[in-house]
Amino acid sequence: MSLDTEMVDRYFSVLETLGIVSSERYARSQLEDLFGGIDLDNKRVLDIGGGSGVYSFYAACMGAKEVICLEPEADGSMGDEFEVYDRLRSTLDRVTVKIDTRTIQEYGNDRGKFDVILMHASINHLDETACINLLEDKSSWEKYRRLLSLVSELAAPGARLIVCDCSRYNFFAFLRIKNPLVPAIEWHKHQAPEVWARLLEEVGFCDPEIRWEPLYRFRKIGRLFLANKVASYFLKSVFCLRMTKA
Repeated sequence: MSLDTEMVDRYFSVLETLGIVSSERYARSQLEDLFGGIDLDNKRVLDIGGGSGVYSFYAACMGAKEVICLEPEADGSMGDEFEVYDRLRSTLDRVTVKIDTRTIQEYGNDRGKFDVILMHASINHLDETACINLLEDKSSWEKYRRLLSLVSELAAPGARLIVCDCSRYNFFAFLRIKNPLVPAIEWHKHQAPEVWARLLEEVGFCDPEIRWEPLYRFRKIGRLFLANKVASYFLKSVFCLRMTKA
């Protein structure tokens, strides 16, 4: 299928109606930064740990021919997240997102390769204990290497990988106090983007590109002055790592 502008507009409208985003304008800016320069038209997309499918449905509206939202917790009660998925599915009736309840270990590569793979706030959850000890314990590094090898096996040659998460390093974490912007973050359960890039290079991805998320409420000024590593250290430390399958 191709880009459906009506569905894209409807998508952002329902996100704002459901309270998932505070502003449609901010949401557009964030998703443009997330997928900017990556062609989704007629592509196969895998959203690993995709939750309610918020990013999956965006990819579908942008023209992806098949979108799989890999979310193991859907095999039970997703609570509010399932309600969001159901609302998106019913509202965006011309696009399709398939929920798959298997883990990345269970998924296998029998379904063919993907052109775009997204891991938004999920890479550290593949094995939280191993993630915490990644830099101090060789076995934890090897565990993650095996897990990310599974991701690599699902990527077609030239596929784009998008990894978004919080870095471990933040000013408020250093002071051991809650960050007022993201008070629920457990910083020790995350890693810096450079660490993930090293691991992903070991399993066949290349050309790492790291971007830092600004505060979108400040619009162009925020993008100009806050979308960098130093400013992000004092804000939310949210990064977007993009790589290519060699």
